[in-house]
Amino acid sequence: MYPEIEPYASGLLDVGDGNQIHWETSGNPDGTPALLVHGGPGSGCVPGMRRPFNPELYRIIAFDQRGCGRSTPHAGDAAVDLAGNTTHHLIADMERLREHLGVDRWLLAGWSWGTTLALAYAEQHPDRVTALGLTAVTTTGPAEVEWITRDVGRLFPEAWSRFRDQLPEKDRDGSLVDGYARLLADPDPRVREKAARHWCDWEASHVDVDGTRRPPERYGDPVYRMCFARLVTHYWRHAAWLPDGELLRNVGRIAHLPAVLIHGRLDLSSPPDIAWQLAQSWPAARLHLVPGVGHSSGGVMADHLVDFLDDVSRRV
Repeated sequence: MYPEIEPYASGLLDVGDGNQIHWETSGNPDGTPALLVHGGPGSGCVPGMRRPFNPELYRIIAFDQRGCGRSTPHAGDAAVDLAGNTTHHLIADMERLREHLGVDRWLLAGWSWGTTLALAYAEQHPDRVTALGLTAVTTTGPAEVEWITRDVGRLFPEAWSRFRDQLPEKDRDGSLVDGYARLLADPDPRVREKAARHWCDWEASHVDVDGTRRPPERYGDPVYRMCFARLVTHYWRHAAWLPDGELLRNVGRIAHLPAVLIHGRLDLSSPPDIAWQLAQSWPAARLHLVPGVGHSSGGVMADHLVDFLDDVSRRV
């Protein structure tokens, strides 16, 4: 990947409903615009997301989605209402940011949840997108949520049992996402913190194929944990406010756009059939199912993204 660089501009953009989203730009101000769409929901952008882009050729635009990172108000505060934080709000925020920065069309690079948001934005605004680079592809449908909170527990029985058993017994056979959302809204801060910690422990367990990776350092921050757990459960329990299968059905709207779909063959968090199904209806998309890799964005996964971005930059 390319060397680390620092932003040359940044700011907070008022997007309504009392929300301000943090944005920053780096690379070449006159380069090809590219928007980084982070995962989570609630992870926020990190500097390493810029590194697949050639800074001499790309105008690299990062933003923290509503409620997370350096955007305000922050969902790490349990008093912050999430009613105005939905996929449709985030799509509108992206459009406001595009207009604010004077961008006509941009490339979208998304990771994990960010691929769901990038697909939803592109299908709604195909004329504003030049290409898509999607890593660890998801559509956040009900079956995917059920898989990641219950079905994949068959592969991690110890961790999943700990995850499930934090819920009251009456909630263990229903939606685990709903159960955790209730704990995260409990009036007792000790109950909320315990739920956030156990949610993040479960997240860390199923992204680790061989049990050797350390949990992300950010999980050690109680404010980050609360933000992440609240936003993930908020989005998952509503299946991202998207009709089931909509992103797959509407891929024809973006089938002409060049894209790369990069997915670990051993991704236990988000099985590769979603990326494969998208590719079947997307003639301009290149699919890479990477052997021996799970829900990751580094190594060979990043190499495929760099190759795609370098190729796109030569064509514009």
